[in-house]
Amino acid sequence: MTSALLQEWDTPFQIAPFDKISDDEFAPAMEHALAEHRAEIDAIASNSELPNFTNTIEALEAAGDALDKVLGVFFTVAGADSNPVREELQRQFSPKLAAHFAEISGNKALFSRVAKVWDQRNELDLSDEQARVLMLSHRGFVRSGAALAGQEEARMKEIKGRLAVLGTEFTQNLLADEREWFMPLGEGDLDGLPDFALDAARTAGVEKDAGGPVVTLSRSLIVPFLQFSTRRDLREQAFNAWTARGANGGETDNRAIAAEILALREERANLLGYENFAAYKLETEMAKTPQAVRDLLMAVWTPARMQAEADAKVLTKMMQQDGVNGPLEPWDWRFYAEKRRLVEHDLDAAALKPYFQLDRMIDAAFACANRLFGLEFKPLDVPLYHADCRAWEVTRAGAHVAVFIGDYFARGSKRSGAWCSAMRAQAKFPKPQTPVVINVCNFAKGDPALLSYDDARTLFHEFGHALHQMLSNVTYESVSGTSVARDFVELPSQLYEHWLEVPEVLAEFATHAQTRAAMPQDMLNKVLNAATFDMGFQTVEYVASALVDLAFHDGPAPSDPIAKQDEILGTLGMPPAIGMRHATPHFAHVFAGDGYSSGYYSYMWSEVMDADAFQAFEEASGPFDVERAQALEAHILSTGGSRDAAELYTAFRGRLPGVEALLKGRGLATD
Repeated sequence: MTSALLQEWDTPFQIAPFDKISDDEFAPAMEHALAEHRAEIDAIASNSELPNFTNTIEALEAAGDALDKVLGVFFTVAGADSNPVREELQRQFSPKLAAHFAEISGNKALFSRVAKVWDQRNELDLSDEQARVLMLSHRGFVRSGAALAGQEEARMKEIKGRLAVLGTEFTQNLLADEREWFMPLGEGDLDGLPDFALDAARTAGVEKDAGGPVVTLSRSLIVPFLQFSTRRDLREQAFNAWTARGANGGETDNRAIAAEILALREERANLLGYENFAAYKLETEMAKTPQAVRDLLMAVWTPARMQAEADAKVLTKMMQQDGVNGPLEPWDWRFYAEKRRLVEHDLDAAALKPYFQLDRMIDAAFACANRLFGLEFKPLDVPLYHADCRAWEVTRAGAHVAVFIGDYFARGSKRSGAWCSAMRAQAKFPKPQTPVVINVCNFAKGDPALLSYDDARTLFHEFGHALHQMLSNVTYESVSGTSVARDFVELPSQLYEHWLEVPEVLAEFATHAQTRAAMPQDMLNKVLNAATFDMGFQTVEYVASALVDLAFHDGPAPSDPIAKQDEILGTLGMPPAIGMRHATPHFAHVFAGDGYSSGYYSYMWSEVMDADAFQAFEEASGPFDVERAQALEAHILSTGGSRDAAELYTAFRGRLPGVEALLKGRGLATD
């Protein structure tokens, strides 16, 4: 086959030649790559030699190169630059890929060889990383159902295939709702909106061909609207549309899909001998058990709810002073919180935003990586999948380390949220390969593009994930970069957010978009002093989502997830003016795939570690302490999943952390 997807890429650092790849190549390239991978697997399974680490485990590691290339390109563009053709291809590919990998995990001859290598593990002269790869490979087969037979084996294949289809449908329904809805803003609808929000609304209006400014369901546009618009009726309309994503009835409604996903997950776990899906999923994570997760979340929930309830009383009084009677509503919270921030901290988000230019924040993230790890970033002129994207070559001491791609702006073809992915992961086997890493965000366009403080944190967060990929230094791709326990993967990303708050970083890079002047010292002080402002709200909306996710999977699957969600929130005493950060019909973390199912708590679990890890820098010579940075790279950023996560953290810090540093960092400590 002559598709550019399957040829050797004669491009700088073998980046995918996006300018030579057309949508009609994906399906035939996928079929070719699947057939090639199937032949490789069959050769391993039918090998007449006695199974050993080389001819079985390493052979599995080396297989599937063509498939990796095709999937790396396709899922990059399908998530960040979708179109009807790519959406249809996703619907076609999902069940095929699920069936393909189910066929591999259910290959009895192959599993027999893996099991035999596992049985003789103590007699093999394996390195620590090889022993880890063997354990993960064997465990993966067992947890995928390789030991099942007969009707149970057949049913497991059906479940996996159906879950793949449902996850794709959930994602595409959400994208459709986000893409189709917008609210036009007439001249009388703009009151209170600062210039940056108006610019973003006008830009969105051009994209929607609306003939004027609009509010869309992009977080980078709707949150500022909820913060600043004085039109309470429009805030209510926008908020209701935002929270109704995936629950509007018709073809894009996700509620029945969520119920079926939960039922199938429970059945899958039961087939493997687990009481429920949470028990199955958490077995391989740091937390290990649902109870450990619940204990952490409730330790944070209680003080967070107390703070949120106290804040709600203050905001209600402010609202009543404006002549608005009745209870504080969810579409009021951000508006009055912004007013309160201005009063209590003299911090105006609109006045602050010009100091957070996108380009300067990218420079800041790069500069911190240079000081901590010696990385340098040089712009790279290569064809990419969208005109918004830009690329850099990453080097250290003159040696090539990685390619980093940034795709920062919101658009209708991109799913919401922010993420990091590796089109190619670091590995040394079967041949050396350096990573190609992508950060995808959904910031509002502007000239120049300006970020909120939360946007800037998101940029640093995703770049922390990118560092985990770029600094990986392992042999096998299966344990490279972010291939770690789900509740450990957010440690590098959340830890890196702390460097945005370092005063010398803000002093250097938070410069005004027009005057180029550094942020005044009094404003800088206000930013840092207000770091925990409204943290009750932020913590409650997150922890509520995490507790709902856990409850969905830690027990019988609910036939009506919405009723179950409401029951959980009622039991928790959810403040009525705060909604879940991700309600069930648009909870893509949990329902678009298995990644964060029973695992949305992992951001909080990782935050316990990131608060403690940054404290290690502060206990040394400061945020740029050389020895702490070297230890962070040596024990966490370079090691991927080559060792147990708890071992890695203990090697870095000397112990595992408690929840105290997290509560202190969020301003929720009660002592």
